[in-house]
Amino acid sequence: MPEKAAPSKLSPLANLIFLSRWLQVPLYLGLILAQGVYVYHFWYELVDLISAAFGSQTALDHILSNFPHLGDKPSRLTETTIMLVVLGLIDVVMISNLLIMVIIGGYETFVSKLGLDGHPDQPEWLSHVNASVLKVKLAMAIIGISSIHLLKTFINPEANANVWIAQTVIHAVFLLSAIAIAYCDYIVTKTQHFSPEH
Repeated sequence: MPEKAAPSKLSPLANLIFLSRWLQVPLYLGLILAQGVYVYHFWYELVDLISAAFGSQTALDHILSNFPHLGDKPSRLTETTIMLVVLGLIDVVMISNLLIMVIIGGYETFVSKLGLDGHPDQPEWLSHVNASVLKVKLAMAIIGISSIHLLKTFINPEANANVWIAQTVIHAVFLLSAIAIAYCDYIVTKTQHFSPEH
């Protein structure tokens, strides 16, 4: 097998600039801590939901305090309330997925390789991740989160029509932005594929 060429020696300035990528590590560590907060929030809300289902008035009051727009406070869990809480839990999971993509994909792309080749738990998307792929995946994740928020608004019986319109417009903007990002990535990839080799 051909031997790998020895890496060229960097000048002090170039080496400093290249090493500056490690300044992003505290940012990714901070996102990991934020993920821990989301895990705590998820379980807190889930315990409240289960407790309210078994008749805990305190848990029910806490759940209803998150939805002041429901008007008359029901004395027990209703289908609408359960659906709103579950959609909130799904929202937390999707944001957590977004955090994982940013933490793992961003670190792998911009800081250093994680060395996960051949690992049985390596995410499928990580094997071909780059800045363009990461942007498209993040855009799709944001659209999913926006869809959950839009669905929660539609389910809410007291939601204002202006809120519906505003959230629908925002969701449409997210969708168009994702399509534009994906199309630009397609053009760049196609251009690189057909560009003549030098």
